Amino acid sequence: MEKIGVYPGSFGPITNGHMDVLRRSLEVFDRVILLLAVNPRKKSVFPVEERLAMMKEAVKDMDRVIVDATDGLTVDYCLAHGSRHIIRGLRAVTDFEYEFQLAAANRFAGPGVDMVFFMSGSDTAFISSSAINEMEASGVDISPLVPEVVARHYASRKKK
Repeated sequence: MEKIGVYPGSFGPITNGHMDVLRRSLEVFDRVILLLAVNPRKKSVFPVEERLAMMKEAVKDMDRVIVDATDGLTVDYCLAHGSRHIIRGLRAVTDFEYEFQLAAANRFAGPGVDMVFFMSGSDTAFISSSAINEMEASGVDISPLVPEVVARHYASRKKK
């Protein structure tokens, strides 16, 4: 039976930290669904369609990765798509506290769906979408921290 992992996030934007977790998750799972979890209460620099386009281009050479989106519960998405595993990255202790609570809520809402955690490497532990957005808005070259497609999208926004 194929092992499918679902890697959800707001990906606002997708970063090299996300890509690191995704690459390592492919060592464990046969297929990974990179899932844009749309949360209308969460602000993003890029609209949903643009984030999806960036995600698809960032993983275009990864044949075992599918990009999708949902505005529902991730556990419901997992159950509907044959996955029993939610993939998450952990950068710091503060991430653990949040993810611990999320894991308990997910077990309640979707019995049979478990969370699998990948620790960030020291070279990506400081990267978050919000930090990328702040640095970029302050004029910092964020290109070493994001897939090339993301850097291009930021550059095109400046030209407008």
